[in-house]
Amino acid sequence: MIQIKTPEEIAAMRPCGRLSARVLRKVGELVRPGVSTYELDRFAYDLINLEGGTPAFLGYNGYPASICTSINDQIVHGIPSPDVVLYEGDIVSIDVGAVVDGWVGDNAATFAVGEVSAELRQLIEVTEASMWEGIGQAMANAHVGDISFAVQSYAESYGYGVVYEYTGHGIGRKMHEEPNIPNFGRRGEGPLLREGMVIAIEPMINLGTADTRGPYADKWTVFTADRKPSAHFEKTVAITAEGPVVITEE
Repeated sequence: MIQIKTPEEIAAMRPCGRLSARVLRKVGELVRPGVSTYELDRFAYDLINLEGGTPAFLGYNGYPASICTSINDQIVHGIPSPDVVLYEGDIVSIDVGAVVDGWVGDNAATFAVGEVSAELRQLIEVTEASMWEGIGQAMANAHVGDISFAVQSYAESYGYGVVYEYTGHGIGRKMHEEPNIPNFGRRGEGPLLREGMVIAIEPMINLGTADTRGPYADKWTVFTADRKPSAHFEKTVAITAEGPVVITEE
C-alpha cells in the first residue's frame, strides 16, 4: 500500500534528510587513495549518532555496516571493511541512510578516488544527470513510468546499461515502502504519482551491459556481469503541489 504523507509529515522528514545528506557529503570529502572503506563507515556511524540520528542500514535485514561502499564493478551494497582500501583511479559509490524521530532519509553518490579516467568521469556525470532527469518527472498526476523513462532514455543515450534488478522505492517510516521506482519503463505507465508521496529515486548505471551478478559469499554485494564499472546516485524526493522537493538536502 502506497503511503501518502501530510505536509506536516513531509516537514518532519526534513531532519533525517538533512542529516543523511550531510553525512554523505562529509564521507565523500574523506574519499582519497589509501583510505579504507571501514574508516568511512566508522566516520559515518559516529557522525550520525553525534547528530542525534541512527544509521538506517546497520542491522537492516542483517546488514553489518552503517553505509554501503561499492567500488568499481560493484553496483550496490558493498560492505565496508578494514581490508578494502581505495586506490587512485577507483570510483566508489557510497549509500547513506539515517533515521531521525522515526523517519528515514536515504541518499547515495559516486565519488572519484584521486584522478580518474575521462570515461569514468563521464559515467559519474551522466548517472547523476539521469537522476535529475527522473526527479524532474516526479510530479503529481504523472506516473512512475515517467520517472523511469526519463532515467533510462538519458542514460542509454550514452550507450550505458541501466540496471533492471534493483530499483528506487517509496520511503518514510520504513526504508522501503511501495511503490518501486524502476530506472526503466514507459511514459504513462506504472502507479499514479500523488501529492504526499515520498520516494527514493536512484539510478544504477553501468559502463557496459545492464547485466548483474551476485550477491555471492557476503550475501550483499552486487557486481556488473561484465566487470565494468558502475555508478549510483540517489535522492529522497517528496511530491508536492509545487513540484518535486528533494528531502536529502542540507
